[in-house]
Amino acid sequence: MILRRTRLFNGLQLLSPCRRILSRPQRRLSSTTAPPATIESACIPSSWAGFTSQLDQIAPRIDINADQIEVLEGPKEFYETIKQKIRNANTRIYLSTLYIGKTEHELVSTIHQALSKSTKLKVSILTDALRGTREDPEPSCASLLASLVVDFPDQVEIRMYHTPNLTGLRKRFIPKRINEGWGLQHIKLYGIDDEVILSGANLSSDYFTNRQDRYHVFSSKRVTDYFARIHQAVCSISFLLQAGDSTSSVSHILTWPSSNPAPSPLSDPKGYIRDATSLLLPLTSPSASPRPSSPSSPASSTLQKTGGTTTTTLYPLLSHPPTLNTELPALTTLLSSPSLHSYTFTAGYFNPHPLITSSLLTASSNSKGAAAAAAHGTILTASPFANGFYNSPGISGLLPPAYSHLSLRFLQRVRLAHANITLREWQRGIVGEEHGWTYHAKGIWTYFSRSGEGGTREVVVGPAATVIGSSNYTSRSYGLDLEVGALVVTDDEVLMGKWRREEEGLREWTREVGERELEGEERRAGWRVRVAMWIVKLVGGSL
Repeated sequence: MILRRTRLFNGLQLLSPCRRILSRPQRRLSSTTAPPATIESACIPSSWAGFTSQLDQIAPRIDINADQIEVLEGPKEFYETIKQKIRNANTRIYLSTLYIGKTEHELVSTIHQALSKSTKLKVSILTDALRGTREDPEPSCASLLASLVVDFPDQVEIRMYHTPNLTGLRKRFIPKRINEGWGLQHIKLYGIDDEVILSGANLSSDYFTNRQDRYHVFSSKRVTDYFARIHQAVCSISFLLQAGDSTSSVSHILTWPSSNPAPSPLSDPKGYIRDATSLLLPLTSPSASPRPSSPSSPASSTLQKTGGTTTTTLYPLLSHPPTLNTELPALTTLLSSPSLHSYTFTAGYFNPHPLITSSLLTASSNSKGAAAAAAHGTILTASPFANGFYNSPGISGLLPPAYSHLSLRFLQRVRLAHANITLREWQRGIVGEEHGWTYHAKGIWTYFSRSGEGGTREVVVGPAATVIGSSNYTSRSYGLDLEVGALVVTDDEVLMGKWRREEEGLREWTREVGERELEGEERRAGWRVRVAMWIVKLVGGSL
């Protein structure tokens, strides 16, 4: 495989931020959380017009019924939901993930059973080539999935995306696992028939048992069809996994089909980026918005039967470095809203892209100007004891203290900007010990304010918007990895309640952390951590 540093260039598809929505978290966790305010879930149409008009210029728009969104609570529910939907699949299953765990025989068996029941069922699986073959020639994600190709050659297609950044000498000499720092297929989309789950979770044992993430189920054919188009487009510019020859000890091989609409990223990375951009750009354009359902369509009939209305809008977001990014401008638009009252931002690996860091600080400081009060911000991130790399052997074991060091840097900037932001660390036991969990959730919940009756009191609405998806919102996410997510806006009080419970469920396992603690003897990053961070940056990788 090959490795090459990619640069953001003038063709980068970043659309401009700005404007409006609704916001505000409550919680009784500490005296430093946002001050109390009246929480209200009433519809405020005048606010939507300004805010959504900005988003309408950034990404496609899909209006749906709020009842079509279900929020799952934890990894066990996520796993059981996926298995149940696969068992009942009739026409299609598409799974985009970083990898499927090499020992996930139960999940693969569930797919196998579904395929055995119907020859009409088609299965498409997309993983990352580097992560999916990390353990080769020992059992791996690739060898596990090859069994499906052997048994159902006409129903199953397995694709593996390879970054165009890892080529030449870097590909040859940088060891496995470390080479994944130069870019991955990081999308998490789990589509079954006319439903799709957006998440940050991969498909392996810890994500099914003790790794906390977020999981939203969208029961909408239009949403599922849209993300299927993204999935298929990426599959078409990825390697094809084929079963090895029965006379050989090799269980699988990766080939580049001549029908792919781009050259191999290993032989022509520049040409690959050019053609991949041409393929994906039309899907990210606002003009790619699916047409509203006709009155006679199944989706329309469902709305009529339930009495639902399209009070909710979903904006699909995509990052395909180095040329396409609709997520970054959507996030900065969200945080620049004059109506923003407060927000909760979470990332298991907290190292936000500089534009996001600036947007968080600006939203929560008086630099917004006199017309807009500073929004209270809460950051949720993993404690070192909930970081997936805690006690990991080798250089990866330095990552937990590295992220603590990055949190300290952020808090120092918060202090200098006089921003109203608190940082809280999530911990549920200790990784590697009994009942120990890791934290992998990412996203944002925003609350908005408006004047109450007679303009005499502030009313806080929300969370009225959330971002869900695969991105960790880092420079790596936007400079190296392939990411997909969605910004969802609603004025439906039931859906706001679901999002509020989701947010509060994560906050329940957190405590506030300040500069003094992160600068203390037990948390201070040593020289090895700082040197490792410098080396990774020097050779073109990213945390």
